[in-house]
Amino acid sequence: MTDPNAIQPSELDQLPDRDPEETAEWQASLDAVAKAAGPHRAAYLMRRTLERAEGTGIALPKLLETDYVNTIPTAAEPGVPGDEEMERRITAWNRWNAAAMVTRGAKHGVGGHIATFASAAWLYETGFNHFFKGKEADGSGDQLYIQGHASPGIYARAFLDGRLTEAHLDNFRQEAGGNGLPSYPHPRRLPWLWEFPTVSMGLGPLSAIYQARFNRYLTARGIKDVSSSHVWAFLGDGEMDEPESTAALALASREGLDNLTFVINCNLQRLDGPVRANFKIVQELEAQFRGAGWNVVKTLWGTAWDELFQLDTTGALVRRLREVPDAQVQTYQTRDAAYIREDFFGKDPALVDMAKLLSDDKILECFHLSRGGHEARKVYAAYKAALDHKGAPTVILAQTVKGFTLGEGFASKNANHQMKKLSVDEFKAMRDLLELPISDSQFVDGQVPYGHPGADSPEVRYLQERRAALGGPAPARRTHALAPLPAPAEKAFASFDKGSGSQNVATTMAFVRLIKDLVRDKETGKRWVPIVPDEARTFGMESLFPSLGIYSPKGQTYEPVDRDQLMYYKEAKNGQILNEGITEAGSMADFIAASTAYSTHGEAMIPFYIFYSMFGWQRTADQMWQLGDQLGRGFLVGATAGRTTLTGEGLQHADGHSPVIAATNPAALTYDPAFAYEVATIVKDGLRRMYGEAAPGEDPNVFYYLTVYNEPLPQPAKPAGLGIDEGIVKGLYRFNTAESAGLSPVANAPRIQLLGSGTAIHWVLEAQKLLAEEWGIAADVWSATSWTELRRDALEADAALLRGEERVPYVRQALHGAEGPVLAVSDYMRQVPDQIAQWVDQDYSSLGADGFGLSDTREAARRHFGVDAQSIVVAALAQLARRGEVKATAVKEAREKYGL
Repeated sequence: MTDPNAIQPSELDQLPDRDPEETAEWQASLDAVAKAAGPHRAAYLMRRTLERAEGTGIALPKLLETDYVNTIPTAAEPGVPGDEEMERRITAWNRWNAAAMVTRGAKHGVGGHIATFASAAWLYETGFNHFFKGKEADGSGDQLYIQGHASPGIYARAFLDGRLTEAHLDNFRQEAGGNGLPSYPHPRRLPWLWEFPTVSMGLGPLSAIYQARFNRYLTARGIKDVSSSHVWAFLGDGEMDEPESTAALALASREGLDNLTFVINCNLQRLDGPVRANFKIVQELEAQFRGAGWNVVKTLWGTAWDELFQLDTTGALVRRLREVPDAQVQTYQTRDAAYIREDFFGKDPALVDMAKLLSDDKILECFHLSRGGHEARKVYAAYKAALDHKGAPTVILAQTVKGFTLGEGFASKNANHQMKKLSVDEFKAMRDLLELPISDSQFVDGQVPYGHPGADSPEVRYLQERRAALGGPAPARRTHALAPLPAPAEKAFASFDKGSGSQNVATTMAFVRLIKDLVRDKETGKRWVPIVPDEARTFGMESLFPSLGIYSPKGQTYEPVDRDQLMYYKEAKNGQILNEGITEAGSMADFIAASTAYSTHGEAMIPFYIFYSMFGWQRTADQMWQLGDQLGRGFLVGATAGRTTLTGEGLQHADGHSPVIAATNPAALTYDPAFAYEVATIVKDGLRRMYGEAAPGEDPNVFYYLTVYNEPLPQPAKPAGLGIDEGIVKGLYRFNTAESAGLSPVANAPRIQLLGSGTAIHWVLEAQKLLAEEWGIAADVWSATSWTELRRDALEADAALLRGEERVPYVRQALHGAEGPVLAVSDYMRQVPDQIAQWVDQDYSSLGADGFGLSDTREAARRHFGVDAQSIVVAALAQLARRGEVKATAVKEAREKYGL
C-alpha cells in the first residue's frame, strides 16, 4: 500500500517541471529499454545522449556535477527535532563571545580570526545540538576535526557551557602565564579539550580519513568495537587546495568509509581573496569528490531562494547560477539591489521578467543573507543525509558568507581574514541583529563585554541537556587511566646480547627479527601495528605477511600468485599489517591514528612505521610535528639509513640529514644505533616509557625515531659491565678501549677518543686498528647512540645551572677523564655529531657526509665524503699533530699512504 506521506518523485526536484507529461514519457522510454535490453544498454544510451548534448552545445552540467542548487530540496527536508528558537539564541551568544574574545585579545597584539566562525557557526552548532556524540556515547563517541580558524567559536561554546571562564577567554593566545587558550586546536597545550590538531591546513582531512579507517581496523581486529563512532572533518574551501586535503579520497571511497563526513565551509574566500575568482569552487569540489566515489550533498541556498526557484519555469535562473563566477557572487554580497538587478538578472530576458516580480528587499535577502550553511534546517538535513548514506563517505558542500553577522565592514570583504576586531559601534549593531540583551552601559571604557545568559538560564540548560543526550561535552579529549602494558618477555631482547657470531646481519633485519618476537607475545603482541609504505620486502618483512596478514576490509577475494610459497601475500579482514602503497603521507596518518588510540579509544596500540629514512622526515616532517602535537606514541624507523649505505641509489635516496630534522621536534627521541643489541635495548626502553611505567619526570607522550641500516655486518655481543644499558638510552657509552680490543699500544702512546654512531662505528673500529698497528696510536671507541638526546640533556643541565642547581651534562660525565682529543664520526652531515661539541671538554672535531649523495659503491662513497677508516685515521693524526703529540709530517705521510 502506498504511503500517503511519502515524498513523491516530483517533489525530489528543487526545480519546477514545466511539462511533467513529457518528462514522464522520457522516463518511461528509459524504463522500457532497461526492461527489454537490460540496464547496460540503458546506461549506454544515456551516456551517448549526454555526449550528444554536450557536442551540440546544450548547456548541461558535466557528468560529475549537478546544477548549482541544493541536493536536498525543501520538500524533502526533515524537520529539526529541537527548539529552533532556543538554538538560535545559543548560537547568537556564541557568535558574540567569539568576536568579543578576539577583539579583546587584539589590544595585546595577539591576533585571532573572527570571520571564519561567523560563516560556519550553524555548521558547528547544528552538529553539537543534534549529531556529534560525546565520549560517554557508544564506542568512543565521535571524532571531531575542527577547522583551526574557527577555534574562537568552540571556546565561546565551552564558555557558555561552563567549561571555560572569562579569565580563559581573556587569555586567548596568551599561554605563557598559564590558564591560557591556544590559538588553534592543540592537544599538547589544552589536552582536556582538543583531540586533533588541524593547523597546518590540509593535514586535518588526511588524518580524518585515516582515523575513520583505523576505527574500522580496531573493530575488525577485535580490539574494540567503535563501529558507532563517526568522524567529522570541518574544512575550508581554500584549504582543499592543499595536496594532502585530497590525497586519500580514493582510499575513503574504496574502503566504503561511511563512518566519515567532510563538511566543507564554502564561503568562497581564502586568506587573500576568492578561492576561485573566475570559476566555481563548489562545482570543482563536487566533481572531484564524485569522481573519487564520494556521496556529495550540496547545501547552497537558504529558504528565501525557494520563491525564486519556483518562478524559474525556463531554467534561466539555474543556468545563470551555474555561469556566475565565485568572485561575482562575492561582489553581489556587498552591492545594492539595483546592481544585482542589472548584473545578475539583466543577462537574460526571462530573468528580467522574474526580477520584476521581486522586491528590492527580497533580492537583498537572497543575495546578502540566505545561504544554506546559515540555516539550521538546511544543515540538519545535510547531516542526516550523510549519516543515512551507506557504502561511501559523504562530503557536504555548504555555502556561507565569510564574516556573516559581523556587519558590512566584514561580510565578504577580501581582507576579512586579517581583520582582528570590531569597533564598539559595530558590536552594538551586531547585538541588535542577534537580539542579545546586552546594554550600552556594559561597554565600559570602550571594552566590549562578554555575554552570558546565566548558568541556570534556559539556554545553558538546553545546551547541556542536548550534550548529555549525545554522550557528554564535545569536543573533548579523554585521558584514560590505562594500566601499564606488561613488559614483553625478556628473552625477546636478550637474544641480541650475544651478537651474531660470524653471520652478517643488518640492523634493519635485527629490528624486524625483534618485532617478529614481540608480536608473538601473548599479552601485548596483538597491540603492535606494523605500518609500511609498499617497501616491506625491501626491509625483509615479507615473512610477516602470512603470520599477521595485511589488513583489508574485503579480506582476500583472489588467489595470490605466490600462494604456494611460504611467505605468500596474505590479505585478511582482521589483518594486522597496514601496507599502504606508495604513500608516506598516508602511512604517517595511519601512525598518528594508531599512536593516539590510547586517548581516542582508550586502547593502547604500539605502532611502528618503517620507511626509507630519506622519504620519511624529509617528505612528511609536518606530520611528525602533528604527531607530537597530538601526543602520539610509537616507533618511527628510518630504514636503509645514512648517506653512504645505499649502493647505487644516488642522491635522491641518500639520507644524510633526517636526524637533523628530527632534532627540531621536541617530542622525537632520535637514536642512531650501531648494533643489534642497541636496537633491542632502545625498543625495550621505549616500551617501558611510552606504555609501561615511566620514571618520575619522564613524559610518556613522546615517540622514538630509530635509524637502521641495510648493510649486513657482524653484530658483536653486548659489552660486559655496569651502565651499558643506561649509556645506550642516554646516548653514549664506551664500547671498548685500545687495550680491551687487544691492540696492545706501547707505553705512553698518544691517545684519542673516537665516537661513532650507526654504521659509522664499523669504520671507526677499523680506524682504531689502523691507528694502533700502523701509527702507534691508542684509540678508545665510543658508541654514540643519540647525539640529540645528549644535546637535550646538556641543554637541561644548562637551564638547571641558571636556576642555581648543580648539574653536569651526561656527555661531560661520560667523557670525564678520557685521554686525548675527541673525533666524532657519523654517516650524516657533521651538524649531527656537532650537536654536542660545546659540552665536550676535550678538543673536539667531527667527520660527516655533507653535501649531496651519489651513486657508487659504499667504499667509494665513503672515500668521497672522507669518512672511511683511512680518512678517519688522517683526521685523527691531524688532530693529534695540532696538539704536538705526533709529528706534523705524519699527516702528509698518511694521506699519501692511503691515496687521499
